[in-house]
Order: sequence, then C-alpha cells, then structure tokens
Amino acid sequence: MRNLLAAGLILFGLSGFGYAASTPEEAISDSLKQINSRINAISIKPAEMQGLYAIELDSGELLYSDAKGEFFMIGALYQLSEKEGFVNLTEGKRKSQRQEMLAQIEDKDIIVFPAEGERKATLTVFTDVSCGYCRKLHEEVPTLNKMGIQVNYLAFPRQGVGSRPYQVMESIWCAVPEKRNEMMTAAKTGGSVEPARCESPVLAQLMLGQSIGVTGTPALVFEDGTLLPGYLPAKQLAKRMNLE
Repeated sequence: MRNLLAAGLILFGLSGFGYAASTPEEAISDSLKQINSRINAISIKPAEMQGLYAIELDSGELLYSDAKGEFFMIGALYQLSEKEGFVNLTEGKRKSQRQEMLAQIEDKDIIVFPAEGERKATLTVFTDVSCGYCRKLHEEVPTLNKMGIQVNYLAFPRQGVGSRPYQVMESIWCAVPEKRNEMMTAAKTGGSVEPARCESPVLAQLMLGQSIGVTGTPALVFEDGTLLPGYLPAKQLAKRMNLE
C-alpha cells in the first residue's frame, strides 16, 4: 500500500484538484480517491498538531494531511515534552491499533504456551519455523512460562504463500489444538510435521503482521501494543515487561 500511495501522490501532484469539498474530512477523502481508488481511509481525525489531520488506512498505515487534502506526509509525528523529550505520537496510535487488531483474533487461531501458575504477562510472537532466532526464542519459552509469561504464537512465514515454511505452519495450524504445541516444537527442533491442509489462519496472520509493521521474525508484541523486532533472551524480555 505504501508504494501504491507514494506513486499515486506523485501523479496526484501533477493532476491538481477537481473541486472543493465542504469539510476537511471530505476534502482529504476526495483527494485519496483521486490518488487511487483502492486507498481506503477508515478514519480521518484532527491530529495533535494544529491544522494537521491524521488518516488511518484500512491497511493499518497512518499518514497526515492538511485540511485541504493538498499536502500529505508519510512518517512519524513527534511532540516535544518537557518530561519525556520527543514523544512519537504516531507510534502511540500504532500501539493502540495493534492492541485492537490482536484482540480480534479468535482464541482457536492462536497457539498458546501458557504461563506456569499465575499469568503475569502475555507475549505475542509472530514466528516462522525456518527462522534461526525463532528457534532460539522457542528454546526459552519454558523459561518464560516459569516466569509467568504466556507466549502466544501467530504465523508469519517470511518466504510467503506456498513456501515450505508456509506449508509446515499450515499443517501445524490444521492439526487439532491438542497437537499444535507439540508440532510447533517438533518443527523448530528439526523434527517432522505430518502434512495437512485446511482453511487455516496462516495467510490472515501473515497479512495481519504486515499491516501492523512486522517485517521479519521473530516479532514480539507486548500487551501495550509495543512491537519489538528480533530476539531477546528470556531475562531481558522479562525486564522489558517489568517483571524483574
């Protein structure tokens, strides 16, 4: 969507405006339609900066515009705070987006490694069975569970639809829930997974990951919506989650 939008903005800048809209929301919406009819804004609201409007696309991306829908900015908006310095307002919105989108996933589509005893925190991991650091993180899942951290796995086969990792992960998600944890561990420790096909959530989870900013694996999402790319040892993860 970003390439689609960027290319459209260039063309739109050359074409100019067809007519004036009555409200900023209508003007911005009309401009986006002229850029490309496939770009769909699900929210257009005044941003924290006066005169600027925040636009949320159905792809999960955020951008900004002036009230006329004439100038657009793709990137982060920062606010200077006396206590916190530069605060990334865009990332704050993205964190809320991630929370909302993850909350919509049905429990049956998540592979859960539960906490031992009291659950103190939940870590959502976009994973790939062929990823070395995903395997390294999986080795520490029992330690995380003992610390009271529940690990929720979602699929993110980096090589895309139809790749070998995609097929393996689809087989795991197609299994009965009682077998999925065992199969996930087998796949990440060099074992075999019996092939299976079904209407799995693997593609939907891959697309979800892309929409919330996942570009590689493992990708860790904390309960507050923070996205952390890459591997961290269990103790460092617990510290980041304020458990140590």
